[in-house]
Amino acid sequence: MANLKSVWFDFVDLIFPRCCEACDESLVGNEETVCTSCRIALPRIEKNGVHAEGVQYRFVAIPEVVSTQAFLLFTKRGKVQKLLHALKYKGNREVGVLLGFMFGQELIAEKRLPDAELIISVPLHKKKMAKRGYNQSDLLAEGLSNATGIRWSGTALSRNKYTETQTGKSKKERQDNVEGVFSAEKGRDYKSVILIDDVLTTGATLGACVEALKKAGCREFHILTIAVAQH
Repeated sequence: MANLKSVWFDFVDLIFPRCCEACDESLVGNEETVCTSCRIALPRIEKNGVHAEGVQYRFVAIPEVVSTQAFLLFTKRGKVQKLLHALKYKGNREVGVLLGFMFGQELIAEKRLPDAELIISVPLHKKKMAKRGYNQSDLLAEGLSNATGIRWSGTALSRNKYTETQTGKSKKERQDNVEGVFSAEKGRDYKSVILIDDVLTTGATLGACVEALKKAGCREFHILTIAVAQH
């Protein structure tokens, strides 16, 4: 029976080939969403490398941010950009869950998983949520939670204002664009939480999320981002 099942899946793959979202090559066997070769080759951010230090520097003025970690390096026309494009604009939700899960697995393997009570995703405005149908940060949080066992919330934060895209804006413009955008219910007095988002540029959005959660009672923050934009 197992052999018949394998033959059937091979036949389906022949007629309707499944392709890797990072390289467009055909997936084989038990591969899902991203091929084994790409999973291994995706450009990781080195723990003490220049990009990791750059992430930390973005939050140096917020003492409540006690750790920052990034997973992958985002380059134009690179595999990470293709994956995030598939997640945000092609409706491939599996990419988000997979990237969050992979990040969580590597944090555990390298003993770098923060000691936190809750994973919080960065919310979308309801207009953008209605257009896309889902929040990509929720999927990243779900995958991270699946890997680590830390529960996650997509409702701890709310986005109250519809903002223009941050793309192409200066650091000051990005900060102004997200000022007062987020809010959190009072009583969110967690000692330690993880904030997760997809791509980090200036850190303005995550910084605004931290400020909202601080007002609600959260005391300590760990910033996790799937990708860091290369400057």
